[in-house]
Amino acid sequence: MKKLIVKSRLLDENRFTTQIADIGRELTPVIWQHERVYVPHDYREGQNLPRLITRTEVRDTNMPAIYSLHLKRHIEDSGLDWVNVTKVSDYNETSGIIHQLGFQKVAEISRQRRELMLDERTVIYLDRVEGLNEAFLKIEADLEEGEPIDALRQDLFKILEMLGQKTFVMETYANLTAHNGAAQEYLLPEQ
Repeated sequence: MKKLIVKSRLLDENRFTTQIADIGRELTPVIWQHERVYVPHDYREGQNLPRLITRTEVRDTNMPAIYSLHLKRHIEDSGLDWVNVTKVSDYNETSGIIHQLGFQKVAEISRQRRELMLDERTVIYLDRVEGLNEAFLKIEADLEEGEPIDALRQDLFKILEMLGQKTFVMETYANLTAHNGAAQEYLLPEQ
């Protein structure tokens, strides 16, 4: 599945939740997620190599955790992500397979997430990542076949702007935590 993702440091969480309530929508209760990020042993930024991510997710403390494996490949020149997700029944066995394939763990990310389905292909996340003292607004949208990437990116930027955001970041949460939240911020383009 092709996804386009934009992320921004949330300027005003209260304003954001009020805006969501004002349009009659509601964020989910908090979801806890823990991810382990693996890359090939010869991984280097900008080579479009895949990352494997094992995710543990708890949506309700009265229910068992959900385990999944995510294969992500970020295509640098377009900003597009290819994403495949599969459920995992044996987390330890999955980790063993990943190591046997020659991948190495480079990061662990824990976050509290709330989400809102904006439409059938777009989801907004409100993320609080352990180790970062701020909230992030992340928007993911599925790219439809034949749809121009730049048009979808402009639509996502418009959503960020409507939600009071002025900038976006391109770093992953793994990179942000590794650099204590330091990342270049880019101004949203004029609409």
